[in-house]
Amino acid sequence: MATVTTADGQLVSYADHGGDGPVVVLLHSFLMDASMWAPQVAAFGDRFRLVAIDERGHGATPATAPFDHWDVARDALAVLDSLGVDRAAVIGTSQGGFVALRMALLAPRRVTALALLGTSGETEDEQISAAYQQLAEVWIAQGPETVTEAVAKICLGEYDPSDWTPKWGAIEPERLRLIMNALVGREGVLDRLPEIGAPALVLHGTADLAYPVAKAEALVAALPEAELVLVEGGAHFLSLTHAADVNPHLERFLSAPL
Repeated sequence: MATVTTADGQLVSYADHGGDGPVVVLLHSFLMDASMWAPQVAAFGDRFRLVAIDERGHGATPATAPFDHWDVARDALAVLDSLGVDRAAVIGTSQGGFVALRMALLAPRRVTALALLGTSGETEDEQISAAYQQLAEVWIAQGPETVTEAVAKICLGEYDPSDWTPKWGAIEPERLRLIMNALVGREGVLDRLPEIGAPALVLHGTADLAYPVAKAEALVAALPEAELVLVEGGAHFLSLTHAADVNPHLERFLSAPL
């Protein structure tokens, strides 16, 4: 992992799986980190330069004050600046998709293509937001083991969570509150998506327990140039849980002429 410090003093950790191919930014899901993208690095890392970022408050990237996903999008753009990369495709799963959309809105000329997996352009439902915040407080008060099974089921479906639960257990209470507040407090961007001219691939699992397929359909309807692919039985973090199903679509999309 490498690091960069942004103009406003934020340290950002990232992995540069360097290569001679086109640059692709990889943005992980809530509670995860850049290593979530190991299946994609193995599948097509030899054809693309994959830059996997630890988003603010995740992995080795700290969070010490309230922030939102616009801030995280600026962090990702700062990583590209530090690498001397002007333009890149962006792939984001769940929370990573929220950030990817904001990157494209902040710097439309710099984002050449968007792949969005298990994500949404809408605000979080009020009841779900309250439930997630309550879950975070139970996590903090009673220990992560009290909610790990429920979190793993929502995020990973039937996928084995054992590589990730120790990392979840190590999240400090204040960091958990900061990343949760950013997640559930985000505003919707559907009405702004017509501003994005880059082609988009929207992948969504039919067994996603966090967001129904309707969220993906709304993205496709709002984006000017978007394709929808449904992954039968796919879980919420489907780039990890159903990598073998999504990787051919990602590689096809990234290889298409822009």
